[in-house]
Amino acid sequence: MNIIEILKSILYGIVEGITEWLPISSTGHMILLEEIIPMNVTQNFWQVFLVVVQLGAILAVVLLYWNKLFPFNFTNKNRPLLRYDIFTLWFKIIVACIPAAIVGLLLDDWLNEHLYNSIVVAIMLIVVGAAFLFLENRNRYHRPRIQALSQITYRDALIIGIFQLIAAIFPGTSRSGATIIGGLLIGVSRTIAAEFTFFLAIPVMFGASLLKLVKFGFAFSSMELLILLIGMLTAFIVSVLVIRFLMAYIKKHDFKIFGYYRIILGIVVLAYFIIF
Repeated sequence: MNIIEILKSILYGIVEGITEWLPISSTGHMILLEEIIPMNVTQNFWQVFLVVVQLGAILAVVLLYWNKLFPFNFTNKNRPLLRYDIFTLWFKIIVACIPAAIVGLLLDDWLNEHLYNSIVVAIMLIVVGAAFLFLENRNRYHRPRIQALSQITYRDALIIGIFQLIAAIFPGTSRSGATIIGGLLIGVSRTIAAEFTFFLAIPVMFGASLLKLVKFGFAFSSMELLILLIGMLTAFIVSVLVIRFLMAYIKKHDFKIFGYYRIILGIVVLAYFIIF
């Protein structure tokens, strides 16, 4: 039984590592996967696992984008110690995270009880998929006004943060999907929208994980903790590969394929639960 649960944690880590960064909803896929292949753990541990496993994926961003995220220079004596452009970027990231942080602190339990189900996930998969198709068609002949992280204003960051709030409320939206849509809507290029989305995930996921751990504590069995660590490690390895793939892909392609995937999956899920 323990080996089976470990294999399940690897599967969950793979799904998390793929879906956290592709705009197809990691939470939605995890909820759907739990419907099909549930883990044999306590409900409290599952609530923690669903969020904290994402820390493995976040560490992949820290590793890949360290030079764009670390605001101190200790290696090049010819450059200033403090990189003010990165400090400014972090302030914008914080501004973008405020809406979701407020709602998460106030409504976390209510959202889990009322909205974290397969029907909501399916509906939001379809809605956001359609939004991707609409925006990509609309932007086909428009040159993005923002093509560098430094060009994102505090107003832009707040607008993107409001879209992130939608994902915090409705599972299946996709945090990365919602923020990328917000970026595309206000004229951010695909690559910059994706990068800013990656960076937003760092405080959001650390904060969400801390909230769950404060609520449920660490009173889990050694087997459950092993499952969590294996899931995080798997999510980290897969995330490194997926982030590299996505950034290479969107330099030459748009997000339409993810829109079509979301719509098809959403329809399949709705049909399944209506029939069965």
